[in-house]
Amino acid sequence: MSDTMGNTGNTGNIQDTGAPPHGPGPQPRKSSWRYIGPGIVVAATGVGAGDLVATLIAGSSFGYTLLWAAVIGCLVKISLAEAAGRWHLATGRTLFDGWASLGRWTTYFFGVYVVVWGFVYGAAAMSSSALPLQALFPDVMGLEWWGIACALVGLAFVWFNRYAVFEKVMTVLVGVMFVVTVYLAARVVPNLGDAFAGLLPVLPDADDSVLYTLGLIGGVGGTITLAAYGYWINAKGWTDSGWMKVMRLDNRVAYLTTGIFVVAMLVVGAELLNSAGVAIAGGDKGLIQLSDILEDKYGATTAKFFLVGFFATSFTSLIGVWHGVSLMFADFVNRGRKKAKPSTGEAIASGRPEKSWPFRAYLLWLTFPPMILLFEGQPFRLIIIYGVLGAAFMPFLALTLVWLLNSARTPREWRNGPLSNAMLAIAGLLFLVLCVKQIWDQPWSEFF
Repeated sequence: MSDTMGNTGNTGNIQDTGAPPHGPGPQPRKSSWRYIGPGIVVAATGVGAGDLVATLIAGSSFGYTLLWAAVIGCLVKISLAEAAGRWHLATGRTLFDGWASLGRWTTYFFGVYVVVWGFVYGAAAMSSSALPLQALFPDVMGLEWWGIACALVGLAFVWFNRYAVFEKVMTVLVGVMFVVTVYLAARVVPNLGDAFAGLLPVLPDADDSVLYTLGLIGGVGGTITLAAYGYWINAKGWTDSGWMKVMRLDNRVAYLTTGIFVVAMLVVGAELLNSAGVAIAGGDKGLIQLSDILEDKYGATTAKFFLVGFFATSFTSLIGVWHGVSLMFADFVNRGRKKAKPSTGEAIASGRPEKSWPFRAYLLWLTFPPMILLFEGQPFRLIIIYGVLGAAFMPFLALTLVWLLNSARTPREWRNGPLSNAMLAIAGLLFLVLCVKQIWDQPWSEFF
């Protein structure tokens, strides 16, 4: 697709990138900060309240000891997102189209995963977005109704807007997250000497410290949203290898931003909680506890400021998944049709998938069925299946990217080099270990 076509707006979705028109064949675009966008989206979506709690607890339990693990987590995710983006740009095909070329087993796995995952995640995203709102406005309505309100706002926003507006709103919310987390880290006055010492790879003196550390590395910033990155760069209008340098800069910005978020929360955990010997609960409620601690130490204004950042963190994850995973589901349905044509980046860039019935059907699936779980609680067996499928997705993503990017499916100049193969192999092994642990830890005796 030529820039001339993209810039005229004939598709209704492709952005005016500012790149000059060019002749046949992709021409390299100069890497520039003004193109940045999908990276902000993937960072905002990938860093949810759970990531902030995990790093907060790591800081409260071990001080700065695991700062290096948070940094490595960002590097691992950079390699995965870069590989997904490189596939989209180098081949002009979508990631799901690549998976489908590996065999029908990928379709079966993804189909089961995306349905079960969406049902359970929908409820989790609603609850996470509702918690800070209920804390800010305790007398307005109950947690369940705040959750439903967030889901409906997210549904309406994604349903009626295309990628361009979506990206702008995500950028604003990321700005809020950035200001809040950096402000808190500065407010607690980090010990820079200890922080730099925390960059040395040392394991904490605790039981299961290896698995705990691997879990922290694997949990920094995103799961299925890493796979959605390629779809977002296509939705931006980047559809060929001429955008490769831009994509790589964009991806680095994504995980630099992610790194700042998680390191800031680890600093808060180390300085505010570890030094005082205060423990907080896991899960989103740990952030509500942190709000109470901030209010006691710094006053109500700081606590409310933090809750606004907590809401921005949770709600960006909600609308990011509502948009990105719905794009993937639309591609999945399209590719599953008889005599389906290969799914292309240009098709995503056209904006048509965002108006398609599979996209909107998955939006409705993420929004309405999970509301039942807000009132009824999460069904035990379904949660186990959700945990197993969720644990299996990341090794699936890493290892299939290794397969795709070392094969003739990818043009030779864009195949993996030694560094990419090493990083993806490390990611695959890391997530495989975490997958086995997750499966092992499930209460299977109670399942049957």
